[in-house]
Amino acid sequence: MLAVWVEQLLGFASGALAAIRKDERYPTLMAWAREEGPSLVGGNLPLAQALAPELWSQTPLARLGFASEPLARPGRNEPCWCDSGRKTKQCCGAVTLPGPVPAHLMWMLSLREWKGDALKAALESGRAPAQALLEAGLIAAETGQRGRAQQILESLFERADWSRLPEQAEPAFEILIDLYQERGFHRKREALLDAVLERGPLFLRGVALERLCLMHLDNDDLDSARAAFVRAQQALPDSPTLAYIEAMLLLHEGHEQEAAERARFWFRRLARQGDLEPDQLQFLADLAENPGATLADQLLNAEEDLAGPLASLQALFEALPTAPKLAIRRTDDGRLEYRTTAREDTLFAVWQQHFQVAVAADSPMGLEDDPWPEAAGWLGELCAHPEWLDAPRVVQSLTLALTSRFGSLPWMAPSLFAPLADRLERWLEQVAAEGPGTLAWDDADNAVLLRTGLALVVGMERGARQRSRQLAERLLALDDHDSLGLRELVLDQLLRDGRDSEALAVSEQQVTADAAEPPPLGLLMGRALALFRLARREEAAEALAAAQRHNAHALDMLCAENPRPVHTGADGIAEPGSRAEAWQYRTLMRDQWRATPGALDWLRDRFED
Repeated sequence: MLAVWVEQLLGFASGALAAIRKDERYPTLMAWAREEGPSLVGGNLPLAQALAPELWSQTPLARLGFASEPLARPGRNEPCWCDSGRKTKQCCGAVTLPGPVPAHLMWMLSLREWKGDALKAALESGRAPAQALLEAGLIAAETGQRGRAQQILESLFERADWSRLPEQAEPAFEILIDLYQERGFHRKREALLDAVLERGPLFLRGVALERLCLMHLDNDDLDSARAAFVRAQQALPDSPTLAYIEAMLLLHEGHEQEAAERARFWFRRLARQGDLEPDQLQFLADLAENPGATLADQLLNAEEDLAGPLASLQALFEALPTAPKLAIRRTDDGRLEYRTTAREDTLFAVWQQHFQVAVAADSPMGLEDDPWPEAAGWLGELCAHPEWLDAPRVVQSLTLALTSRFGSLPWMAPSLFAPLADRLERWLEQVAAEGPGTLAWDDADNAVLLRTGLALVVGMERGARQRSRQLAERLLALDDHDSLGLRELVLDQLLRDGRDSEALAVSEQQVTADAAEPPPLGLLMGRALALFRLARREEAAEALAAAQRHNAHALDMLCAENPRPVHTGADGIAEPGSRAEAWQYRTLMRDQWRATPGALDWLRDRFED
């Protein structure tokens, strides 16, 4: 019966609100309640008459600056407030409502109705109940009204008294953070997180720290992610989400065995407390057994429309036959060239009819548009026609698409990137078999192989580091101009593996064919770190000075505990010498400087000098 009442109440309240908005006068509402109201509550006229004054008393009125005009509740022997002329005990006082009437109902419905200036003025009045803002914002988000949802939820979190936020504000907070991310409001996102961490209720501070940690992971800023995780542990030590986040963090850091050990710790701890649902416990048990596979399965299941197609793609990769030979030749001047064949061009043309997104000619890893809104279609067609993967241009498009979506997630490397790497490496073996020579980016169709290789190196960098480095080194051996900038990436990976002498050797190699072109910041700073670890302090100081000459912001950014993020342009490329370049290096490698005993103190001393 309660469900019937809720449905009737919402229908009646919506009709009552429409009547009120005609002139915002009580008699207009009561006339509607007697004439049209009964049909919305099962033909019950007394119920309609009794309900209307309750709703009127809580309705915000634009003519009063969005205050309400509540009626004085009459005594039993006083005239009834429905204007029937009878005593209350003989009229509305004799009616028992089938269920409660939420005190914020008419505000919530009004927020759903108002648009433009009216909605803005209502929110700015500060009179809207928190629960009304919460529910109206969630409904707007669920129905795809992103702008309205953001506007309403912002009003909820701009309140001075955060202690009065309803506990259901947690999903609203996460939705607002997601809206900021989707709509590009990065400063608003950061300001909201800062405000919650500074003065928000405990339950929201924990959520904010968890989200902050995930954001840092998405940006490859492992040092900041670790700091946010530690703060989250202190705020919410028994949150099961922490098990999930720590596993992700450790996998990003390359500590797969430790991720499993910590997942087992969380499982034992939270299982003893007995507060988790069976499915939560099962997830923790799976996480303890195989963190990478569990996170990969969770991601695929969360993709909704793409879960099936992505699972089919994984199955296709498992059964993919050996890659066919390519048309490779070595020119008289020692240049290696790959040229597409007619069959490969035909396969690519058919694929492109479904994929319909071109590779960006001016970007090493870019696509002209986002292919994922239509991914269910092209993934399904690819799984039905695996022979398309005989064409390197198809492999290139697919690899770029997968890297753009899953390249920062280490647990996706084994199932999505390693099989494509097998295919590319067979082709690179054919190139190397032609004899010594240079596979230059600008020659023939070489860029297809090189661009695919770069995307795979990036896609495997976290989840299959050794495989990623080996592929990068193979590409460097073929492309001695390092047109992809892989030497810096190999250097970073060697430093992460503690192979400092090898990292130093990589830093000493020529970066480009043009010796006058300065090395990138990552190579300069990586050389300094390798020399510091090898206790060659004078040489390390010289390398650091070269890095400072290249980018005056690098040391300041690296030493700062909580610098403000610096965003690059839409292409994600930072100008040499800029703060954005210094920020990019910090996010990628500060954790290695911090993990090296005395390294950050040494940097600070050099910076102060």
